[in-house]
Amino acid sequence: MFERFTKGARATVTGAVTHAERADSGSVTEEHLLLALLDQEGGRASYAVAALGLTDRRASVETALADARRRGGMTRADADALADIGIDLTAIVSRIEEAHGEGALRGDRKDRRWWSGNRPFAKEAKKILEKSLRIALGRGDRFIGEEHLLLALTASPGVVADVLAEHGATYETVSRALYGDGGAGQDRKAG
Repeated sequence: MFERFTKGARATVTGAVTHAERADSGSVTEEHLLLALLDQEGGRASYAVAALGLTDRRASVETALADARRRGGMTRADADALADIGIDLTAIVSRIEEAHGEGALRGDRKDRRWWSGNRPFAKEAKKILEKSLRIALGRGDRFIGEEHLLLALTASPGVVADVLAEHGATYETVSRALYGDGGAGQDRKAG
């Protein structure tokens, strides 16, 4: 599959590995893919990211991702659902951090293979790469570009998609920014 990746998509994947290394994470996650996409310049995805205002709100995106890590990877929707039944996730996280230290729920403990020098891709990150292939094929493209990676991040349920949506980047808005109104209906959300 990697042979189908454009230069920009390859740079995004290698950038994600760099972000994982910088964060001292045991594996490459969806979050690292998003951060690497936000680093890109001059590609279709960077145009869409800028058009949607994410470039100017990168600090807000990073803060929202950090908040989700602090909640143990639970989305804001998860926290709201728990609040609806009387469970205050913020209070629970605070108590756990009081007992076990800040970031105790982050879940970024090192993988046993961290010493090998190669960071493995987390299951969710692999799913993003696979979904980007399905999106590209659904659009009739013979390549996988960083735009397909961005669409895959918005189409996959989880923290990254929620953070993007909170910042106005849904599958539909990204598709419109990439392909215009006519192209939005042309591609199908890969399930």
